Amino acid sequence: MRHHLTSLAIVTAAVGLGMAGMSQSTSAAQGVELQVSDQGPYGDHLIDAQGMSLYLFEGDGELESTCYDACAKAWPPLMTNGEATAGQDVDESMLTTVKRKDGSTQAAYNGHPLYHFVKDKQPGDAKGQGVKGFGSEWYLISPEGETVEEE
Repeated sequence: MRHHLTSLAIVTAAVGLGMAGMSQSTSAAQGVELQVSDQGPYGDHLIDAQGMSLYLFEGDGELESTCYDACAKAWPPLMTNGEATAGQDVDESMLTTVKRKDGSTQAAYNGHPLYHFVKDKQPGDAKGQGVKGFGSEWYLISPEGETVEEE
């Protein structure tokens, strides 16, 4: 009986993991949605659907990411397997994607590839605002597609 319960637990865990993987890939296939937050001291800025702040890197070229390796670990790119979509108050005409060196797709806004910051742990965090790292500065990005400066 104990062996049967152990086998059942293993099968249940495997099915659960398989279903979790399915839900993640389905979600990724749908792409990402950008939204606008007006919370915090910085005014309106872009966030992802989970409420996490999005940043631009002044070291990037237009529609070109230069953040790889250690940089991408500290500033994870906003990746998508589908189209990026615009939520309320996001200008859909500024929303696009860029191809990275490895062929993956990163969301971009007004020509700026978009990133998260590894030290932002919960929605509303903006610990990467104005940080200097990897050769340039990082800023929240406004709904107008510009850097958000300190108020």
